[in-house]
Order: sequence, then structure tokens, then C-alpha cells
Amino acid sequence: MKKPQWVVDKERDKRAAANHTVWLFGLHAVRDALLNPAREKLRLVVTRNALDRLGDAVAHGPEPEMCEPRKFAAPIDPQSVHQGAALEVKPLDWGNVVDRCMGDGVTPPRVLLLDRVTDPHNVGAILRSAEVFGAQAVVAMSRHAAPETGALAKTASGALERQPYLRVRNLADAIVELQGMGYLVLGLDGEAEGTIEQAVDGKRDRAIALVLGAEGPGLREKTKETCDALVKIDFAGEFGSLNVSNAAAVALYASRAT
Repeated sequence: MKKPQWVVDKERDKRAAANHTVWLFGLHAVRDALLNPAREKLRLVVTRNALDRLGDAVAHGPEPEMCEPRKFAAPIDPQSVHQGAALEVKPLDWGNVVDRCMGDGVTPPRVLLLDRVTDPHNVGAILRSAEVFGAQAVVAMSRHAAPETGALAKTASGALERQPYLRVRNLADAIVELQGMGYLVLGLDGEAEGTIEQAVDGKRDRAIALVLGAEGPGLREKTKETCDALVKIDFAGEFGSLNVSNAAAVALYASRAT
């Protein structure tokens, strides 16, 4: 009996994920990955100077492969600012939305969802902001989203190792799942009538999820329809557009529990 196409696709994706590796680069990203016990580390390529600067962190990874600065051996973009250090790893597995977004029962949780945000530098910056403001997780799509890459990790400046970055097949389903957990889900839309502050007034003790879309197209219609409300960031003057990573930081601050 022939397998349905969706089963074939799922099995193919599972095999691809099992074989997939990522090359992280830059001293900060490599050091934090080495020190992360949840990381599966495969190869460490370093120059003598980088090895010295990584210090005791190298004891947590594979045997370093030494190379000359001008003949850097790791298979990364030659334009990458690698600082003499590159680490091949398996992508992190953060589990599922329910487990990661339950909260600790003390502080009302905050979660970010990204609708087709594909720029790794933006996602890296968003992960940094999510960590700073104590978000439970950043949730993005399996496709049409920034994958875990060296560029993302370097921009995240270590946050990729600590801030859960979940990938889901269907963002609308993830929103519904969070709503079922008691989350108030707010979609950021520059044309919305109400602000974030107005939407969370009297509700800061609730779990809140903030959904951000890609710059330009913004949120898809299906995403907008699934959110509990659409909100905007209050701004002064007539120019009200922010880079998505800046918008994420402002939205987290505006929706903070206290």
C-alpha cells in the first residue's frame, strides 16, 4: 500500500533533521555553545589566539582542530566574522509549545510568535530581547522562518543557547494552543486602533503572547483572524514604523507584568 504524501514528507523531513548540523562562529557564540550541556558538539575549529581566548570552555567540546587565521578550515562563508572560532553542532531541541510556555506559576509568562520573519539577524536580536525581558519562548514557523544558523547565533550573542526558539508547522494552531492555555494573544499591526498598553490594562496578571509579522507584509490574514486582538505600538509624530526586532523589544516592555 502506497504511503500518503504527507507521511512521505514527514519521514523525509525527519531524516533531514537528523542529519542536519549547524556551524556556529564567533568567540561569544562558540563559547556559550561549548558551555551548554544540551548542545551536541561535533567539531571545533580554532586558531591559536581563539583557543587561548576561549579558555576553559574548550574542555566541554570536541578536540580542537588547529588552523592558521589565513587558512580557516571551517566550511563557513569567508565573509563571516568568525574571530578564529567555529563549532559544528546539532540544532537544539526545545520541545513543544505547551511544555515551554506553561510558566513558573509565579510570574505571568510572555511569549513571542513570529509570522514569516526570515532575517537571521532580526531573529537573533529578538532572541536577545526575549532573554532580557524574561520571555518563556520565541515561536516561529518550521518553514518561511529564520533557521538556526551561525549568523543568527552570532547576532543573538549567546541567547540562542538559553532562550527557547521553537519551530511549529502551523502558527495559527500554536496560537489556538496558547489560547487554550489561557494566553491573551495580541497581534501587532500598525493599522490597529488600540495600543498594547490599552489591551493589557487590567490584564497584566495574565499570560500574554505577542505576534509579530515580517517587515513589509506584516501579519497574514489567517494570523490576524486567530489573534484575540490587534494592537499597535504607540508612537510620536507621523513616523510609526520600527524594525521587527526593535518592535519585539518595545512590545515585551509595554506588556510586562509589573
